[in-house]
Amino acid sequence: MKGKLYAESLAGAATEIEYVDGTRTPLESTRWIEPIDGDEALLARCAGPTLDVGSGPGRLTAALARRGVPALGIDVTPYAVHLARRAGGSALVCDVFGQVPGTGRWATVLLADGTVGIGGHPLALLRRVRELARSGGEVLAEVERPGTTSRVDRIRLRRTGALGEWFGWARVSATDVTRLGTDAGFDTIELWEETGRWFASLR
Repeated sequence: MKGKLYAESLAGAATEIEYVDGTRTPLESTRWIEPIDGDEALLARCAGPTLDVGSGPGRLTAALARRGVPALGIDVTPYAVHLARRAGGSALVCDVFGQVPGTGRWATVLLADGTVGIGGHPLALLRRVRELARSGGEVLAEVERPGTTSRVDRIRLRRTGALGEWFGWARVSATDVTRLGTDAGFDTIELWEETGRWFASLR
């Protein structure tokens, strides 16, 4: 998610996700500001320096800071980074596929809230975050429940009087993440469920 319309949605503007077939669903981005059931399952595993990829308004980055865990959020949307900093987190406007501070030294890399879909190419993203993590580090990715169909969609954001540009976004099922993780070079992939959310640990 990116651009002016995403920023406005974080500020409370009614915004929709539109698919190429014309289907529309609400973008409820403000739900990423406050804690969500299941967050603790991720936070409890972040025992060392943590990179929060696609950190949005920074609830996880800020929560880690409050626990004394060094953490950095990165996001391509300046307003999201502003919100993350305002919440008490350290955050930068940064593309995960660009130059990222601490490359190869992060103990944990987070891909929460569907950010495993960034770019519409989850295998490329998993390969990239493996580069960002240190040797023996862990990537924690939120995925769709088992049996969900993994897919890549072309989507855009829209609200009354404004349309965003089309971009790719992926959904990855827990059923498929083991294969993707193996193809990306991870040796160990663990799946677990917490309050209806599904997560994968890749090492």
